[in-house]
Amino acid sequence: MKNLHKPVKKAVFPVAGLGTRLLPATKVMPKEMLTIVDRPLIQMAVEEAREAGIEEFIFVTNDGKEALMQHFQDAPLLMDTLHKRKKLDQIAKINQVDLPSSALKAVKQAQPLGLGHAVWCAKHLVGDEPFAVILADDTVLGPTSCLTQMMAAYHTTGGNIIASCEVPMEETSKYGVFKLAGRDGNILNVAGLVEKPAPDVAPSNMTIFGRYILQPEIFAYLDQHETGAGGEIQLTDAMAKLINDQPFYGYVFEGERLDCGSEIGFVKAQIAFALKKPHLAAEIISYMSEKLKENIL
Repeated sequence: MKNLHKPVKKAVFPVAGLGTRLLPATKVMPKEMLTIVDRPLIQMAVEEAREAGIEEFIFVTNDGKEALMQHFQDAPLLMDTLHKRKKLDQIAKINQVDLPSSALKAVKQAQPLGLGHAVWCAKHLVGDEPFAVILADDTVLGPTSCLTQMMAAYHTTGGNIIASCEVPMEETSKYGVFKLAGRDGNILNVAGLVEKPAPDVAPSNMTIFGRYILQPEIFAYLDQHETGAGGEIQLTDAMAKLINDQPFYGYVFEGERLDCGSEIGFVKAQIAFALKKPHLAAEIISYMSEKLKENIL
C-alpha cells in the first residue's frame, strides 16, 4: 500500500486571481502584495510555509504579477544602499525575505478557471509527492501557524488533511463544507465534501479554510477538468472523489481566522496584527478609543 505519511516539502500558492473584492486597490497591484502592517500577504504565506518545513515554493501566477516573484529575489541596489547607510535592522528584514532561486518556482495559469485548475497547473512541478496548498488571503493569527499545526496532525494521520473552521449555518453557501463521519479532538473524520451548499442542505457548518495537505493522486481527478459550482474547476469536487480512495481529515486549527481578501477582513487583519507589535499597540488602542468615543457621543 502507498505510504501516505511521506514528508511534505512542496507548497503550491495559487496567486493568479484578480482580487476583484478589493478593487480598485488591486487594479495594478497583485492582491497578494497588499500589506498587513509591514508584510505583504504573500510574504506572510511563505513565512508560514517555511515555518512548517516547506522547502520548495510553487507560485501559480499570471501576467502582471511579476512583483510576487521579485519580492523574494535579490535586490542588489537596495541592499547596497542599506549597507552604505548602515541600516542593519532593514538589512536583516530583507535577508529574511529572500529565497534561494532553486526553491522558488512559477507556472502560469492562462485562464481563471478555478482553484482546482490553478492547483492542476502545478502538477508537473509537484510530481509524485504530497504537497501543501496555501491561499495567501486567508491567514490565522495565533501562537502557532495554521500549516505548522496541520503538519503535526499529518504526522499522525497521514493521508489528506484540510484546515477547517466553524461558520454560522446561514453562511455555508460561501464555502466548501464537510460531511462528517466523526470527530476526535481537533481531527475531523471526513465522509464527504460539498462546494457552497445552501444552508438548508448543508451537511454541517464545518467549512474548508485555505490550507490543504494533499496526496498527488488528486491530480488524477483534476486531469478530468470537470466544472462545478460557478462553472469553474473546483478543488473541492476533486477532493470529494479522492475521499473514496484515501484517508481524508479536517483539522480545526487554533487561532483567529482572518479573510484578508474582503474589505472588512483586510481592515480587521490590519488591526489584529498591529496590536501584536509593542511599538504600535499602545498608540493604536488610544486612537481607537478616541474614535469610539466620537462615534458613541
